[in-house]
Amino acid sequence: MTAPFDQHVTFLYAEDPEPSWRFYEGVLGLPLAQDQGSCRIYAAAPGGRAFLGVCRARGPRVSDNPRVQGGAVITFVAQDVEGWHARLVAAGVTPDKAPAYSETYRVTSFFFRDPAGYTLEVQRFERPDWPAPGD
Repeated sequence: MTAPFDQHVTFLYAEDPEPSWRFYEGVLGLPLAQDQGSCRIYAAAPGGRAFLGVCRARGPRVSDNPRVQGGAVITFVAQDVEGWHARLVAAGVTPDKAPAYSETYRVTSFFFRDPAGYTLEVQRFERPDWPAPGD
């Protein structure tokens, strides 16, 4: 049997990537792992296992709805969801709502958008069966 993958990279595309690069570097504080010119890849979690690439798009977005086929929601898992909410509001980001608990998924989270219109989420799992970082 093949072992699990060693690393993960999610790529997002923006017609004008510079505002997104500033957002991921300055507002979210993600460390730049590699600058490929038209694409920048950021470390999204410690340990060199999860990355987020933001690249120049070759065309406009087809849909603003992240929950249709081809859509995406990028979720960052953090214990201090409320602290992230306050940090983003202080940086001028407008989240959809304050952090809230979902009984259905047993998570506390909130959503917001990046400069290219991608839906992002900061989430804390409120369930013992979610693996802790490093597990």
